[in-house]
Amino acid sequence: MTSEISIDDVEKIMDSNASQIEKTNFLIQYLLDKREVFLNYFITILIAIIVFAIGRKIVKFVLKILNKWMQRRQVEISVSKFIMSLSGFALNILLIFMVAGILGVGTSSIVALVGSAGLAIGLALQGSLSNLAGGVLILLLKPFRIGDYIIALGEEGTVENIDIFYTRILTTDNKVIVIPNGTISGANVTNTSTANERMLILDFMVDYEADTEEVREKILKLFNEEERIDQEKKMSVVICGLTPIKVKMQAKAWVKTEDYWDVRYDMFEKIKKILVTVQTQA
Repeated sequence: MTSEISIDDVEKIMDSNASQIEKTNFLIQYLLDKREVFLNYFITILIAIIVFAIGRKIVKFVLKILNKWMQRRQVEISVSKFIMSLSGFALNILLIFMVAGILGVGTSSIVALVGSAGLAIGLALQGSLSNLAGGVLILLLKPFRIGDYIIALGEEGTVENIDIFYTRILTTDNKVIVIPNGTISGANVTNTSTANERMLILDFMVDYEADTEEVREKILKLFNEEERIDQEKKMSVVICGLTPIKVKMQAKAWVKTEDYWDVRYDMFEKIKKILVTVQTQA
């Protein structure tokens, strides 16, 4: 069975093809008419990209010069890193404004765009400004510095960096804790690195049957033989509490702050051997 195509169908196909050709011609003509506009827009984008790339290199160069200048002036590392962070932030914002200007977005338009965001941006800026102010307070009052071992907000570790918005703490198990400056500047902070020496306090328990006097003598002898313990300051081993099944004891001595953790771990290891010996005899 053969299908026949009527003259009307042929006319419809021809009209459809003519319409497609007309649309294509119109699009080509439109692109040709607007070729100068598109070319200018492409050139503008290309210039903006080039300016941004060169600007990034200039920012890095300026920050490098600033860092070397502060090193020559022996600026404190906490202040130096804070200034570097703040300067990098400011220079990059300036670069963004320059690129926006090249793209035809005026400063007034950017300010108007930021202002139109309203309450959400205001609250975001409030938190950022609070952290910025907290960073400035930390640098001025110096409750801690980079390299100090601190305890704050239930966390503890060595201060690795103080940025314009956050303080980074490196824990003993190599985890990085990031705390907003606004939060840590208003919290209770224990700085264990301020003084040159730190008291070593070791808590342990012994059986009631154990000779506590012998435990005291052996631990004091251990302290006297340890070169990292300050022999000129008082050392003590005392009973500090009682439980239904154990006697609580506490040993105290003074060590240099930088030796604190190494001595603490060594002493616990050696005290454990003493306790095994004494309690086995009992």
